[in-house]
Amino acid sequence: MGMNDTPSSERVHIGFFGRRNAGKSSVLNAVTGQDLAVVSGVKGTTTDPVQKAMELLPLGPVVMIDTPGIDDEGELGGLRVKKSYQVLNKTDVAVLVVDHGQGMAAEDRALLKRIQEKHIPCVIACNKADLDDPAEDPCNPGKQVEAGGEPQEPYPASLPVIKVSALTGQGIDELKECLADLGKVQESGRRIVGDLLEPSDFVVLVVPIDKAAPKGRLILPQQQTIRDILEADAASIVLKEDELAKALPALGKKPKMVITDSQVFGRVAKDTPEDILLTSFSILFARYKGNLAPLVKGAAALKGIAAGDKILISEGCTHHRQCNDIGTVKLPGWIRQYTGVEPEFHFTSGTGFPDDLSGYSLIVHCGGCMLNEREMKYRMECARDQGIPMTNYGILIAYTQGILKRSLGPFPEIASLLG
Repeated sequence: MGMNDTPSSERVHIGFFGRRNAGKSSVLNAVTGQDLAVVSGVKGTTTDPVQKAMELLPLGPVVMIDTPGIDDEGELGGLRVKKSYQVLNKTDVAVLVVDHGQGMAAEDRALLKRIQEKHIPCVIACNKADLDDPAEDPCNPGKQVEAGGEPQEPYPASLPVIKVSALTGQGIDELKECLADLGKVQESGRRIVGDLLEPSDFVVLVVPIDKAAPKGRLILPQQQTIRDILEADAASIVLKEDELAKALPALGKKPKMVITDSQVFGRVAKDTPEDILLTSFSILFARYKGNLAPLVKGAAALKGIAAGDKILISEGCTHHRQCNDIGTVKLPGWIRQYTGVEPEFHFTSGTGFPDDLSGYSLIVHCGGCMLNEREMKYRMECARDQGIPMTNYGILIAYTQGILKRSLGPFPEIASLLG
């Protein structure tokens, strides 16, 4: 991702859902004015969720997601339906595409129920309105209709229902305006670090450059943190962990804060004087996404881990794993060293977060920089609802090295949770 691009995690995610051949892909293409999705008259053309980051006026930066039909059949079809439902976990605005000539079916109503349970803003797009028969209008809210030979509930009067035609363009502009209204982002007021800084402050960022570092660029949390520092009219100095001890005395002015990559937390803590605030990118992003307090509490579960207990280590992205990967190698090593026992480690990445967490004693998640706020909250809620403690990489590393309380120095109200 370039420094001028809006990260996917900060974009409004718009998901298009519906039965096979309702025209989901065609409506998506009509809304974007691009051939983003493959269109065919064959049922089940879309076999996996497909997403594309783009600018959608008048809304702005978005991620458009096309999904498989929710009425797919057979064992493989059932897996595709499950994938479509999983997309809801990161959907900020849902578009339920219904065939205008058929109205809603049981599958549409089941999906709509799930959308409403998740409090996702939704619009119903009645596609193929160019085939409209004035005598039969199944897209009329409040009118009893039939689909599949069975009586169906009318369209909910509480939701916008728009007749569209992907073929002729009818209603597409109205649909786009509706998406803009539903997708308006409520400003949370949260900052990554800018609210902790004053103009002319400067911050030292410690960024290891090793085989796991992406060639020629900084990783996303580092980019976003630098941008937030600039927006606070402050300055940042970026250096490697082996330069910190020499650099601090030579700066001529004490930095307001040192922010480090979690993997070198121990060394950076030793090299940073106690009178300088110290934290990590991972801790900052946990606060930014509103999850810092429960993740700090979750780290304490490590004290109760016994041999054979199952620990889930989950990443939100799907980067290529290196030989000394933090998730699959370093974290398990630190956990073994701290607990003195051999737990059973399980690993997931990308969208592969399990629904059933009941067998786990602890979940250790990455910072979630590639996940939008809704999906990260969903994962947190899954753990909370099933009574499974959850923490993140940086918090767990600081905890195992005995420096968590110090690393929470910028946030005394959170540090107080440690007693």
